[in-house]
Amino acid sequence: MDSSMDGTRSLRRTKEEKKLLRRQIKASHTLLKHEGISTASHPTKHLVVSNGGLGNGVSRESLLEVLKEGGTVESLLTPPAKPYAFVTYSSTEAGQNAYTLLNGRALQCHDQSVTLYFSYVEKVDSDRSVSCALPPGLSVLEDFVSPEEELQLLQAVDWTPHTDDVTVQKALKHRRVKHYGYEFRYDNNNIDKDKLLPGGLPAECDALLQRCLADGHISVLPDQLTVNQYQSGQGIPPHVDTHSAFEDPILSLSLGAKTVMDFKHPDGRSVAVVLPERSLLVMKGESRYLWTHGITPRKFDVVPVSEVEGSGVMTSDLSNLTLSRRGTRTSLTFRKIRHIPCNCAYPSVCDSQLLSSPPTVPVAEGDACRLEEQYVHQVYEEISSHFSSTRHSPWPHVRDFLLSLPPGSILADIGCGNGKYLEINPEVISVGCDRSANLVQICVERGYEAFVSDALSVPLRSGSCDACISIAVIHHFSTQERRQAAVRELVRLLKVGGRALIYVWAMEQEYNNQKSKYLKEGTAGASVEMMSSDMKCTEEQNVTQPRIHIHTNRTAFLSQDLLVPWHLKCNADKNKGAGSGSTNGPLENMSQGPVFHRYYHVFQQGELEEMCCCGGVTGVKVLRSYHDQGNWCVELEKTHGNSS
Repeated sequence: MDSSMDGTRSLRRTKEEKKLLRRQIKASHTLLKHEGISTASHPTKHLVVSNGGLGNGVSRESLLEVLKEGGTVESLLTPPAKPYAFVTYSSTEAGQNAYTLLNGRALQCHDQSVTLYFSYVEKVDSDRSVSCALPPGLSVLEDFVSPEEELQLLQAVDWTPHTDDVTVQKALKHRRVKHYGYEFRYDNNNIDKDKLLPGGLPAECDALLQRCLADGHISVLPDQLTVNQYQSGQGIPPHVDTHSAFEDPILSLSLGAKTVMDFKHPDGRSVAVVLPERSLLVMKGESRYLWTHGITPRKFDVVPVSEVEGSGVMTSDLSNLTLSRRGTRTSLTFRKIRHIPCNCAYPSVCDSQLLSSPPTVPVAEGDACRLEEQYVHQVYEEISSHFSSTRHSPWPHVRDFLLSLPPGSILADIGCGNGKYLEINPEVISVGCDRSANLVQICVERGYEAFVSDALSVPLRSGSCDACISIAVIHHFSTQERRQAAVRELVRLLKVGGRALIYVWAMEQEYNNQKSKYLKEGTAGASVEMMSSDMKCTEEQNVTQPRIHIHTNRTAFLSQDLLVPWHLKCNADKNKGAGSGSTNGPLENMSQGPVFHRYYHVFQQGELEEMCCCGGVTGVKVLRSYHDQGNWCVELEKTHGNSS
């Protein structure tokens, strides 16, 4: 009988081993299919632990306690939001021992049981981390209030329902909220600026706000306070505080418990920021106006192990991450009510600056002319002085082209702007024209030969020029036919054998892994701003023409037709001769003026070259085409006849 029982146990063990093997194989296939992780069939000291990750609720501490039973652990990497971890033992023998001993081990962690499955891997990538920094303008100040002040502030918030109007208290789906000073209305994401709540902000906040004022975090005292209380598992959806409602900056004080707040840039970058208990979050500039911020509803956060109480960017070191159970957190968000429209540098997300009825991409000639008159010609007349002050450095490749012209050559700069290319080569006869009378006046005041003209009909004889340049002009024409006509007009002006150089803005602002100067010129740490909403069409728009929406500067283009803002800076002397004085001087003394929007059609790779060869342009050949600092460029040579 004993022998029979032993045989049954042996058979049972075999079935369990087969079941374990099947699940190991399934786990390996899942890792390969969904994560691209290949497992090894022979023992190594590196193992991947399926079901042992932060993503399925296993803390680093709990997992490490089990792993140590297999041998000496050299490293443990726990990628955030992933259901697996990587462990490296001191030797292959220790890895093999852990594989045999721990496979199929049930682990109890945070009120749940998980089964661990181990597989060998050839190596563990210790660089499985993402370098990130705080969003520009964001800072987290630890221990900004003392535990005593924290208790006093928490007690100042009375959650007992009242019938008076001193505050407005609401129970939202994911949290409860209370407003002081002004009520924030969630139905329209704004406030009623004419409805001041009696009582103002709690007196207990005075010392805190005076400290913020003294430390330079704010320049004026806030007049609106929103108190949010989050239970474990609650959060708030990603959002940007309404531009037209509140000034810059915004302060948020974390009381009662820490949390992780997620910041996301429109281009897809995201940063998880640890907000410790009693810390003050300051959102200024880009972080306030452009990045969304929110708290994911969950009961555990991924936080650094050695900096459990630390703040700032959630570490990208995968060997230093664990889970932290959330507690009840109360946030005090202080804001200053805005009484004039917002004029920030992020119009794509600014409700004060969004056009109520964006124009459509034109089809008919008349529509194109009207669009260009409003969003090109009128704009350059308005911004000419400020525009000229920013245009003083010639593009090196354009300069080289001009210096390559033989002495005595006749050069026509079509769309010459302030004439910065008319003086590059003193050995040639240079003449410029522009649609903007104000820009032409600047040229004249500088002593250049220039006249007002449309680039589609230049009053010069056919075949009269040895060279023509069109720098940043043709992308302002709003139909394919008008862009082709602009190229044909350049060719008409050329002698046979004459050359033309054309620059247009490129849709590909990052080319050969290099960002253009346009993307790099943002404020520190903010080379990219907001994606454009250029092709966000409603169902109605899909059956007509797409709308042309505002694009915020310093972003990668997501569509070809867009309106690019120009933030006008004004000074008292702007009407005293726009061309006088140095154009290289600082602009600090200029005040912020209105925002104008210029129409652009940004060119895709190959589009300009194809238009010059196959777009109704005859009698030319393309000598070269290239990408130069966010522009597509072609050099043409006229081979015969006059293009009409």
